[in-house]
Amino acid sequence: MNQEYTQAIHDLLIENEDTEDAVKMKKYMRNQFAFLGIRAPERKVLVKSLLEKHGNPPEEHFQEIMYELWKLPEREYQSIALDLMDRRIKRFKEEDIELLEHLIVNKSWWDTVDWIASKHAGHYFLQYPKNIKSITGRWIASKNIWLQRAAILFQLKYKKQTDEDLLYNYINRCLGSEEFFINKAIGWALREYSKTNPESVLEFVHQTPLARLSEMEAMKVMKKNK
Repeated sequence: MNQEYTQAIHDLLIENEDTEDAVKMKKYMRNQFAFLGIRAPERKVLVKSLLEKHGNPPEEHFQEIMYELWKLPEREYQSIALDLMDRRIKRFKEEDIELLEHLIVNKSWWDTVDWIASKHAGHYFLQYPKNIKSITGRWIASKNIWLQRAAILFQLKYKKQTDEDLLYNYINRCLGSEEFFINKAIGWALREYSKTNPESVLEFVHQTPLARLSEMEAMKVMKKNK
């Protein structure tokens, strides 16, 4: 590790590892990653203590610190990276999309990708809307399911700011996919948008040959509200 800040995070987490919980957490995540056994509530307490002692990561080294944390094997380091990214969300630079994309396509799983897509990419594109179609268009056209999932989910919290045509276009381009994470994302995006425009979502669901999983997820809120 080249950064003192990264080393401070490493030392803090190692001091608080729990090998018993680490086994359980690894199993819950289908053995995709190693863990130190630090659960989210405890991790947030540790982040608070880190910030009190060291402050935010130095801006000139922020990207390097993110890359370093992403390379470390235990999943808690990636979660800490995203915790720190949360604090920088209003200060994104236009070129930060390159970092976000790197984090999406490396060590990819739903826990990090959904966080980045709905929170970080979502905020980024509100700040730089002129980049939406070129970047998310490239994502949806890629063969990387995590970039495709991010393209579908980045508007998850947009509510009335949702570009409905873009959302429906991206969903239509993924029709016929047998990939669980794509079909789940489609349903989730439609379910969230149904809270804002249920009539539009209902019409889209009825007119579109969605996967069963996508349709079930999309209809959850509307069925509940009947």
